[in-house]
This record gives sequence, C-alpha cells and structure tokens, in this order.
Amino acid sequence: MPGNPLAAAEPWDLVADEYAEFAPAIMQPFSARALELAGLSADSQVIDVAAGTGMLSLLAAERVAQVQAIDFSDPMIRRLVAAAQAAGLTNIEAQVGDGQALPFDADRFGAGFSMFGLMFFPDRARGFAELFRVLSPGGTAVVSSWAPVVESPLMRMMFGAFAAADPSIHEPQPNVLSLENPDVFATEMREAGFAGLSIQRHTISLTFGSADEMWETMVRSSASMVLMRRNVGEEVWAERAALMRAYLADNYRPNRPLSTTAFLGIGHKPQP
Repeated sequence: MPGNPLAAAEPWDLVADEYAEFAPAIMQPFSARALELAGLSADSQVIDVAAGTGMLSLLAAERVAQVQAIDFSDPMIRRLVAAAQAAGLTNIEAQVGDGQALPFDADRFGAGFSMFGLMFFPDRARGFAELFRVLSPGGTAVVSSWAPVVESPLMRMMFGAFAAADPSIHEPQPNVLSLENPDVFATEMREAGFAGLSIQRHTISLTFGSADEMWETMVRSSASMVLMRRNVGEEVWAERAALMRAYLADNYRPNRPLSTTAFLGIGHKPQP
C-alpha cells in the first residue's frame, strides 16, 4: 500500500526487541494454524517471507527439513537468528531481503508463508507473484492478513484507548481494497497463478491478568505506537500513555477474553 509507513523497514527495526518479546502471544497461534493448513512433512523445504523475528520459522523448523527466512528488517533477522541458536535449531537460514524480489530460484520450496507481512507490501501483486515463483509445482502457500478491526474486540479496545489519548485517531473502517476483503484476497492470489484457493477465517482469544499487562503486550510490540512515540516526543507520549492506560484500566476487566480475527489465504501451485 503506497504511503503506508509500515511498508518501510524503519518502524520494524525500532520495535524488533519488544516484538520478539511480546508479539508471540498474538502471532504464534496464527502461525501454528498456517503450518497445519500447509500439510508439511519432515522433508519439506519452506520459505517464510517477511519473517519478522521468526515466529513461524521457529515453529516450522521443528517439523521440516529446512526453513529459509527473509525480512527487510536487519534487527528482526538478528533476533530470529539468536532465537534459533538459543533453541538449538540448525535448519533455519535467515537473511535480510525484499519479499517482492526473492533471492531464490524458481520451483524450490514445497511450502511458502507470509504471516501479516505481505499485506503491507507496496506492491502486493509482486509479492504474491514472487511467492508463487519460488514454490515447487504442487506446493502450498499460506498468507495471513487481519480481518477488519470492527470484527476484533481486542483491536477495538486498543483503538478506544488510542482515541482517549488523541481524539483525532479513529477506529479504521473496513478497507474493501485490501486483503481484509476476502474477495480481493482470493483475486490477488488467483492473478498470481495460485489454484485451489481458500480464504479461511481464524479467530483466537487472549486474556490479560491486568490492564497493564494488556498495555505491555499490545503497545510495546506495536510498530505504529513506536512511530507515534517518536513523532510526538517523549513529553506528549507520556501524557498520551497515561490516558491510554487509564482507559484500559476503566474498560478492561482482568482475565476477560478478547478475540481477534485474521484471514488465512491458502493456495497451491498447479502441477504442470
């Protein structure tokens, strides 16, 4: 999406450490579901595009022969490599690179993934085309994108907090031109060459022991919040953070489950 600040590496560079610590609570269940849908085997060769700090790569490496991970953020890749080493996983190769121009031969991987990454690409069509190119015939791709915020009580709670701190921030309305529209999702995958398409809705629920725990999990790993903090300065950020935390304290009941939903696009590269 042209003009989207999250299509650049810088905000992800800034949030890499916090993302590695806090984001798995939200992201790992979707990665686990994506791996189930791909039908992997012990000899599978896998590519993880826009891999971030490696949530899918680390899970996949425990069940496949080889994982190639690529992301445009060097700090994210360094965190991925460190996590793989700490876990004793020797079958992950990670590098900095562009998911719109993958540095791999065609027809190489039996499965390919992009978890909440390709959705931000400036040229989504190119991202889908590259993922299709590097898959071997018969290979499976699974790509995830968030459903509209209106379908996510978790995200609605957070946007309520944002608006409490800055009334100019409004809850995003559904974007019918993005991957949060299942018809667009399927069309873009089909145009890249994928067949046997299925766009599946997957919902998870999270609970937090306190409003402060919710704040830590949702905000410290958010690239958007890092950008806001940098743009407004520390003094204004401190004022806004206090207002957001107060909103959550007033509106979140400890251990209350809040759901969030994503779409998982599954497609296959046809056999010749």
